[in-house]
Amino acid sequence: MTSHPALSHAHPADVGLCPERTQRLMDVLRREVASGRLPGAVAMIARRGQIALFEAVGQQDPATGTPMTTDSIFRIYSMTKPVVSVAVMMLVERGLLLLSDPVSRWLPEYANQKVSTAHGLEPVRQAATVQDLLRHTAGLTYEFLGDSSVQRQYGEVKIASRERSNAEFSQTLAAVPLQFQPGTVWAYSRATDVLGRLVEVISGQGLGAFLQAEIFGPLGMVDTGFAVPPAQQHRIAEPFAHDPDGGIPMKVLEPRQVPAMEGGGGGLMSTAMDYTHFLQFLRNRGELNGVRLLGPHTVDFMTADHLGSMPSDGTLLPPGHGFGLGFAVRTHVGLSPVPGSVGLYYWGGIAGTTFFIDPALDMYAMLMIQAPNQRDYYRPLFRDLVYAALL
Repeated sequence: MTSHPALSHAHPADVGLCPERTQRLMDVLRREVASGRLPGAVAMIARRGQIALFEAVGQQDPATGTPMTTDSIFRIYSMTKPVVSVAVMMLVERGLLLLSDPVSRWLPEYANQKVSTAHGLEPVRQAATVQDLLRHTAGLTYEFLGDSSVQRQYGEVKIASRERSNAEFSQTLAAVPLQFQPGTVWAYSRATDVLGRLVEVISGQGLGAFLQAEIFGPLGMVDTGFAVPPAQQHRIAEPFAHDPDGGIPMKVLEPRQVPAMEGGGGGLMSTAMDYTHFLQFLRNRGELNGVRLLGPHTVDFMTADHLGSMPSDGTLLPPGHGFGLGFAVRTHVGLSPVPGSVGLYYWGGIAGTTFFIDPALDMYAMLMIQAPNQRDYYRPLFRDLVYAALL
């Protein structure tokens, strides 16, 4: 394993965090591990460019009792989306595409799409653009978010299969009708998987190869990829075999197999330190350790609200939030049930990993866990505890 270029560590008090309250966060995570609801966790808080908390608790693999370590490898699922969104914006900055380009300009299978309605199929009024894919307004959906006819069709074609290439995935998805008219509704969706294919078409490289050469290598993300190589598989963090709240078997991605599909929407494996490098790069507005991947104004643009008054489908976006190009973005101090400054941006993965960046406070934090059915409890708990630690 290659070593990471060092991000400096600081005592919590030196960056405006209360040491006792920072430690309370870890005490609460230990309590959760002791209660049998959480296998283990890695928590990280950084402020003013320095890491103030970076600790592991509990077990990496509850089946074997292997302890969690700060370099355990996690399935980060939808925390893949910000990475792929950055890749797309790098191509925009190189003048290779426009956000206003219709998706079908690059992926012709999306030409002449139809929208499923109560009265049958209707033509698309306004073609989905690359910007629509980035902000989840392209009319697509996710099969696990409901039981509409379109969501059932996603299930019937096994859209979640990792056994087809990104090109085959895109062709399969494009043949299913849209759930919404593009540009009218925010709906969390398979859009970022489509962006993964877009990166391939424009760059002429496989998505994994592009990310490795253009993002992971330059940022020192040494353990991030679509599969975990055999020599590192002893570091994979696992959930409980059965959900502690309901007893059902837990189904998660198998990181030991190299998938045919390099899923831009949710396929990456990573470590807390690798992703910390990515977060510091974002906090630095596009640069890390002298390596600039995006211009500062591009990062500002990505982390601004791109929805305005557009309605959202479902409850995934909390009150007081919009969505940018790959991130949820906070638009009001109040309204939301968790604290945060206006301009904060964040996202998480379905197995429970989560991060947020609060530029107003020059702070970012991340919780890495593999507890899929408990994620809606641990995310706000973590957020509350981080903000409680601020002096």
